[in-house]
Amino acid sequence: MRLKKLTLDDFLEDIDYTLIGVYCSLEDYRLAYLLNKHLGLNLRRRRDDIEYDDTSSYSIFEWEDEKQFTVWNLVSNICKIEVVNTSEATSLFTDLEKFTKTNYLVPEYKKVNFILKISDESFRQNEKVFVDKIKTIPQVITAYGIDPSQLKTTDQLIFN
Repeated sequence: MRLKKLTLDDFLEDIDYTLIGVYCSLEDYRLAYLLNKHLGLNLRRRRDDIEYDDTSSYSIFEWEDEKQFTVWNLVSNICKIEVVNTSEATSLFTDLEKFTKTNYLVPEYKKVNFILKISDESFRQNEKVFVDKIKTIPQVITAYGIDPSQLKTTDQLIFN
């Protein structure tokens, strides 16, 4: 009887998606509308946002292109939450200091407001075409491709 040796590489997934970072000052619904208009997509807001650490919540838009078997996701990269500083409370009647804390879905790209994830490896060849189309939107400051293999953690990019 012949034995098969399994290695860790057998269980690691290949990266089969494309990431595009979008830098703009638009609201999430407005950017989704403009991407739908300029790229011919049909992004719609999902019922539930993506939540991490019970404090961070990121809005997400999704479209399943059944003709090309592709899933498009537009997710916000920035979550701002209000935190109360309780370390300086010395008495019962002391005013508690509040400050805003910023969390990032992908901390390596803090300048990116939104991430467009295209879950089809065939789009990697067309990434530049989509980036150029996104850059033509007047409200978008810039857009660029993100190499998923350079990210420290990719678990937060699993949306299903």
